[in-house]
Amino acid sequence: MALEKLDPAALDPARTIVVATGNAHKLVEIETMLSAALPGMRFVALSQLGDFDDPDETGTTFAENAQIKARAAVEETGFTAVADDSGLMVDALDGEPGVYSARYAGVHGDDAANNAKLLRSLEGVAEPGRTARFVSSIAFIEPDGTVTMGEGFCEGTIGFEGRGSFGFGYDPLFLPEDTPGKTMAELMPEEKNAISHRFHALQDLCAKLRAPEGSLAGSDGSAASGDCR
Repeated sequence: MALEKLDPAALDPARTIVVATGNAHKLVEIETMLSAALPGMRFVALSQLGDFDDPDETGTTFAENAQIKARAAVEETGFTAVADDSGLMVDALDGEPGVYSARYAGVHGDDAANNAKLLRSLEGVAEPGRTARFVSSIAFIEPDGTVTMGEGFCEGTIGFEGRGSFGFGYDPLFLPEDTPGKTMAELMPEEKNAISHRFHALQDLCAKLRAPEGSLAGSDGSAASGDCR
């Protein structure tokens, strides 16, 4: 799904939220969740407003990297921005691969190599010790610097072999607690989205933005209606 280019000058800064992504599906997912808390706001992808370099993700936590990406989008556009950072944390590996999930084996985005390294790292670890979780942190940053964070988790275990053709990343190895016997890659997209770490992080963020103290909770400063779904 291609995203149309937009003229930033034609957008209302008070009613526009930039999602730091070029992924149309992620844009729709975030808009669907957050529009319940922020009715009347327009969500646009950062890539629709120009060609921007990715900021260096130098954070040591998902929350720090999410804030780095959101803050860069605010600085580049002047609009409120939202960004997420996520990954896998394995208990037997002291939280690895963590913020290095996408480049665990050395090359960013090499899913096959990352999964192979994960299996090697867990050789000899029995099933009870293969607990893990996907983690998502979402940063919502306003032009005045106000930061609101959402965080979500998907608990599970790491399997002994990959299964399934849906999803990406570590999905073929990850067995969520909520779907016993199935890897994340064996779930249909709607099943995955209903239990995913990003879904829970968006729920968390949405609830905070709906709270009376949230500066963007409603156009008049009051809490917005909606159930964050």
